[in-house]
Amino acid sequence: MARINPEFTDELKKYGAFDANACYNCGNCTAVCTLSTEENSFPRKMVRYSVLGLDDEIESSLDPWLCYYCGECSTTCPREADPGELMMSLRRWLISKYDWTGLSGLLYRSIAFSITAFLVLAALVIGFGAFKRFNVESVMHYGHLFEMAAISLVFLFILLPNIIHMWWLTVHKKGIKTPLSAYFTSLGELFVHMFTQKRTLGCDDNQVRWFEHFILVLGYLGLLFTTVFLDWFSTQSMFVIILGYVESAVIFVVTFDFVRRRIQKDKEISKHSHPSDWFFVIWLFLMGLTAFVVRIFIDTDILNNNIWIYLVHMIILVQWALLIVPFGKWTHFLYRSFAMYFEHILQKSMLNTKSSE
Repeated sequence: MARINPEFTDELKKYGAFDANACYNCGNCTAVCTLSTEENSFPRKMVRYSVLGLDDEIESSLDPWLCYYCGECSTTCPREADPGELMMSLRRWLISKYDWTGLSGLLYRSIAFSITAFLVLAALVIGFGAFKRFNVESVMHYGHLFEMAAISLVFLFILLPNIIHMWWLTVHKKGIKTPLSAYFTSLGELFVHMFTQKRTLGCDDNQVRWFEHFILVLGYLGLLFTTVFLDWFSTQSMFVIILGYVESAVIFVVTFDFVRRRIQKDKEISKHSHPSDWFFVIWLFLMGLTAFVVRIFIDTDILNNNIWIYLVHMIILVQWALLIVPFGKWTHFLYRSFAMYFEHILQKSMLNTKSSE
């Protein structure tokens, strides 16, 4: 028997949901959603689970990750229950459930905790700079070491365990027999969604948004590779220098457009911005911008007298690497890709089960 949590909608409001109880199950959201099928009344099933307090059912579901929030369901809802924002809130709630540290939930629910965490990390960066007597070469050397360490340590000790927990809840606990071969033959699905987010194209008005996200992913991953593995701030290679300029420019141009849309609220998906949404786009914008400026200061030989710009860049980078990537909205990119991967595995397993019966 399913366990009912009568306080679930109140809990969910802390993650950004509007009044899910306003829904009277008319089905308009399902009628307009391109993800809805005869077998899956999307997103109405998740709305009903939320209203009824069936949090265990939601926790084991991949459905919230399949939604790319085109906003049509919210636009056509006669009761303004805002199912699109509900799905967004469910994704934040799920992240808090996957996260073994519990920090995701704290950061999503408390703006005061988030700001405190940002300020503490900023103070630590400035303190480290002072400890190194603000020596540019020394601070940049350790900054580069931090970049390399953060990538591996955050993934190994935070993201990987959380992905395994997600798999346990959404695949293993369903009791569906999944042959090991299915995990290997479905890997292409994981990488395609991770690098292209192609599911967005299933929404009628998301083509431009898909292209912006695609360019942003390329720019972000490219700058990450260029900065960490090609050591952009220290290289003398003109090709690498120009490549880094282009990648950082792409990041702050695209994210500037994201910030503009959230300020103007010109589309349904931009009308309700959770603090984590603002942190994501603003910090990504600042990361691209400060990286661009740091490299200009290096090329014009004025960084030695202006180490403050590198410290600003490091503050943004450390906050990004230790807060937003493992616990904030960046994780949507990772969990959504794995959700598509797990869904593909489950579909193949169910088809194999039916064919063998």
